[in-house]
Amino acid sequence: MESVSFPPLSRVAVCGGTHGNEMTGVYMVRHLQKEKIDKIGSVSVSTVLSNPRAVEICRRYVETDLNRCFTEALLNSPVTDSSPYELRRAQELNAQIGPKGSKEAMDLIIDIHNTTSNMGLCFIFYSIDWFTLHILKYLQSKMASVEVRAIQLDIPIAEAYSLESVGKHGFAIEAGPQPNGVVRADIHNMVKEAVDHIFSWLQEFNSGSTFEGGEVEAYTLVKSIDYPRNPVTGEITAAIHSQLQDNDFKLLQRGNPIFMSFSGETVKYDDEDLYPFFVNECAYYEKKIAFHLARKIKLTLPPIKVTG
Repeated sequence: MESVSFPPLSRVAVCGGTHGNEMTGVYMVRHLQKEKIDKIGSVSVSTVLSNPRAVEICRRYVETDLNRCFTEALLNSPVTDSSPYELRRAQELNAQIGPKGSKEAMDLIIDIHNTTSNMGLCFIFYSIDWFTLHILKYLQSKMASVEVRAIQLDIPIAEAYSLESVGKHGFAIEAGPQPNGVVRADIHNMVKEAVDHIFSWLQEFNSGSTFEGGEVEAYTLVKSIDYPRNPVTGEITAAIHSQLQDNDFKLLQRGNPIFMSFSGETVKYDDEDLYPFFVNECAYYEKKIAFHLARKIKLTLPPIKVTG
């Protein structure tokens, strides 16, 4: 494949607290701010505590999920004093590190999240972006003791709803398992190592290094599965089965147990073989999602280098 060139990436935003009870990003941003780290080599660094009100009360959000407020339609919608706080905050962030789709937007946005699911370290991104995928490939080569995975959501950028979509390039880092409202040293250190490697990669890229092509795997979302529910009350009637719990990204096959009803009956999977992720994620109970299912794909990367 022919090489692809990109301009230098000189402006990066590191964001945390988009969900106010996901503490790895909160403490990482606070540390960077305390140390007054605003430049790393050739890259200027902006640190953003995305949802300060939610962080203050240690809740996922105040009125509505901030990480669903960054579609172009919502960012351009009129707001009033009665608009949800998170919608107003999304428009503030768009003005600060965007605007989305503009030349003024940050070159790269890294938004740090936690999950209660056993997901390890995951990139979540939208369109196929060679730049993002090369960073992923680099991390996989540098963090041999950690399973670094990627989830691709096939959503046009205009309809992409999360914070990282505001940048020219961007991805969310999803790290877990970590309970809401606490910080685990192993998870924090894993994410810190990843962020340090990302900035090392940026220095190499900006200095003129060519990164050779290759292949990476990614998981593409196919569908979401809800818990079994009482058809009258809507209450869940089963929990994630112990054989599925903590087994994110392990192939789910027809006949495998997925739920255990509260009366002791096993519910088995009865569909095509796919890969579960966000298994039993705490925040997804309100979204009526027990887990997502994905298909594994391989992406072939071209070599990339800096323009000029």
